[in-house]
Amino acid sequence: MTQAVFTFFNNKGGVGKTTLVYHIAHMFALMDVRVLAVDCDPQANLSAAFLRDEALQTLWDDTTCAQTIYRAVQPMVRKGDYAAPKLQEITPKLHLIAGDLGLSSFEDQLSEQWSNANSDNPDTYGRAFDILTAFWRCAQEAATHCQADIIIFDIGPNLGAINRSVLLGTDHVIVPLGADLFSLRGLQNIGPALRDWHKSWAARSAKPFNDYTLPKGDMHVLGYVAMQHQERLYRPVQAYKQWVDRIPSDYRKYIEQTTPDNIPKVEDDPFALALLRHYKSIVPIGQEVRKPIFSLKTADGVSGSQMATVRAAHDDFQSLAIRILSQANLSDLVL
Repeated sequence: MTQAVFTFFNNKGGVGKTTLVYHIAHMFALMDVRVLAVDCDPQANLSAAFLRDEALQTLWDDTTCAQTIYRAVQPMVRKGDYAAPKLQEITPKLHLIAGDLGLSSFEDQLSEQWSNANSDNPDTYGRAFDILTAFWRCAQEAATHCQADIIIFDIGPNLGAINRSVLLGTDHVIVPLGADLFSLRGLQNIGPALRDWHKSWAARSAKPFNDYTLPKGDMHVLGYVAMQHQERLYRPVQAYKQWVDRIPSDYRKYIEQTTPDNIPKVEDDPFALALLRHYKSIVPIGQEVRKPIFSLKTADGVSGSQMATVRAAHDDFQSLAIRILSQANLSDLVL
């Protein structure tokens, strides 16, 4: 039995994707949902959020075992299979397969094998399947090892071969969106790319292959998470409202390929998993002490009205976690 895979993806960077993954993974763990987080962004920002610099340097320098996702798949360049990665225990219910800047060097291998998967030669396309599904198989084995209920991937903001490979093994895609032109523009790229990859993988994976069950490449878009603005002098409220009001229509046009007459506001949109506020001054505190903002205490440096923001963040992320599980038909994971 495979575990459900969620991937947070927008090919526009800077929308708070990694911060969102970090917090939702912690919230699931607080709700007794066992989580495996996998950092497949070559920038390794998720790993840097979970682990201190000294710990990251130690595991990056250690080549004696597969300390990162890159070290896990690296043997495949030499015609081998992936190596079981060493998991980083963040909490008893939250584990991480750390990222690695070296992962970008695996991009060319994945591009080559995407073409090879079209071959009619069983040895050629079989080898291609091994490499293209490596992230998925590696994560599923690790999830079994740490008894994870769900797997969450963080990937970079692009339409490259690494992301395509991760998304082949993804059941549910969640799209973080900022209220700006560039974030919405990303929707125009995401929808067509996912549909093309799904169609192409269906054709490739239909070939006779009995070594293991291949992922279906569903890449179902579960919904979007809209990020509220932070008021700045150069970005007035009206500009924010202009873009946030466009999210429901643009999402339907490019992701759902529909153009209904009556389009709701974000607050009432069934495709909106959450509209998250900006948590302002508690965010840097959480980064400094390496804790999710909803777990901050007075001893961490939070004081006064900031505690109300901490409580609000807890409620917001708990609601988001419940909504994600509900939309994915996994509500039974929460007792």
